[in-house]
Amino acid sequence: MIGSINHIAIAVPDIRAAMAQWQERTGAEISDIQTLPEHGVHVAFIKAENGKVELLEPIDEHSPIAKFLEKNADGGMHHICFDVADLIASRDKLIAAGGRVLGSDETRICVRGKPVIFIHPKDLSGTLIELQQA
Repeated sequence: MIGSINHIAIAVPDIRAAMAQWQERTGAEISDIQTLPEHGVHVAFIKAENGKVELLEPIDEHSPIAKFLEKNADGGMHHICFDVADLIASRDKLIAAGGRVLGSDETRICVRGKPVIFIHPKDLSGTLIELQQA
């Protein structure tokens, strides 16, 4: 059910500062910032040869990323996203095996315009996992 890693997301308190850090220290190619009000975040992608790093900054104190940063003020890894060949079949297999989808079992559309779901961290070794339709 799990395909390749699409991206690793890092929550940051200041996306511009994080972008500058990555650019100065690694020379990485970084996308422009996009704002996603429906997800409560500003996002930028760092290009890597075999995937991406997604920087996430909360729009306001109601963002799920703001809650994460309350416990991790300097930021840190938020989730790992995997591509899957069939998101609905993967979701159904997960639920049948006792796993939980965060929020509704319905898919949501992500910044990349693709359907996604998030798996509860307690169901996969304490790590939030995003599954994305490949």
